[in-house]
Order: sequence, then C-alpha cells, then structure tokens
Amino acid sequence: MLDHKARYLQIAFNYDLDLVRRVLPKIPFSERIWIEAGTPFIKRVGVDGIRLMRRLWRGVIVADLKTTDGAVDEVEMVYRAGANAITVLGSSPTETLNFFISHCREHELISMIDMLGVGDPLKVLLPLRVPPDVVVLHRGRDEENTRGKVIQYRHVNRIKSKYDVLLSAAGGVDLKEARSAIFNGASIVVVNLVAPGDAWNGISTESDVGAIARQFLTTIE
Repeated sequence: MLDHKARYLQIAFNYDLDLVRRVLPKIPFSERIWIEAGTPFIKRVGVDGIRLMRRLWRGVIVADLKTTDGAVDEVEMVYRAGANAITVLGSSPTETLNFFISHCREHELISMIDMLGVGDPLKVLLPLRVPPDVVVLHRGRDEENTRGKVIQYRHVNRIKSKYDVLLSAAGGVDLKEARSAIFNGASIVVVNLVAPGDAWNGISTESDVGAIARQFLTTIE
C-alpha cells in the first residue's frame, strides 16, 4: 500500500457529513490522494463518518484518532469501519505505541505516530519494539498563527538515518508549505479543508477542491 518513492496528498475533512457528501465525490481518484477523517470530524459523527467515506472513496482513508490509550480497541473500531491508516499521539505511553503498531500490523493498516507537541521524536521512537510506518511532524492548529512556530523539518534526516519510515508534514499546509515539505524530505503533506471564516490554512471548502487537489499533486510530484 505504501510506495516509498511516491509523494502523497492527504486531504483532511474536519467538519460534518454534509461536507463529505458534497465534496468527496468531486475529488479525482488517485492512489496518491489519501482522505482523512479528521479528529474533530470523528468526535462529531463517530465511526459512521469513516463508513460514509468508505462508500464514497475506494482509496486510502486515514482515521486521525490521535489515540492516547486503549490502542487495541481503537484500532479495531476504525478498522471495522473501513479505515486503512490510523494515528496515535507520540506523547502516549510506550506501551500504547507498541500495542498500536502491533495491532495495525495484524490488520495490515498503516500506523502513523503524530508528534504534535513532542520536542524530540527520536526519544519516542527509540524505545519502541518496531517503528511505525509513518511519522507525522505536526504544527497544531492552535499554533499556526504563533510567530516562530513551524513544522520541524530539522528532525527529518535524524529520523531517516535510523528508520525506514515515511515522514508526513501537517499543520497549516498550503501550496508553498507543501513544496517546502517535499524539499525537506517529507513524503506526505496533510492539507485541511477549511470553511470560510476559519483562521487556519488549507483548501477552502467553497473552492473547486478537485482542481486544487490536482494542483497539489503536481506541486509535490
């Protein structure tokens, strides 16, 4: 499922079922486009949101659970709903991370450790029995407008020197940031769908999302 030579666009839905029904069918299918059930989306509508996405999208669906405990149950829950990839927070206990990765492997799911709020990702990775498939370098939504808060690409080479994992860049990603992410060694860029009036960067929910998705794919080729 993962091609280490490919560059992927992950489009995050963070609102409601209506937006998924309206926008997802307009996104052109590509194996390089992943559809994310964002954390706020899952909190609003539960795993039914993932089931809807699975009916509308035959490619990779990422459940951005940001698991912190109870990894086995949470992985099982979204796997049964149709997810192909799942996130866990890097600040979770090492035991949780090990359970998470192990259970993802059992189900042939893509395991993703989100390093939101983690100062040094290597301190999270080194104690693990096996590494995840993806490490997410994440500048949080609440940090986007804080001066000096950037996606920490300085960790990319440190991680890649020790682990054969893909790096994902998330948090306020627009076309310019997507170019920077790929230049700095990321393989996945996460772009939020953003409603008019919301303060973070991404693709406007009122735009031609399909056309802009194609633009992103060309940019990160």
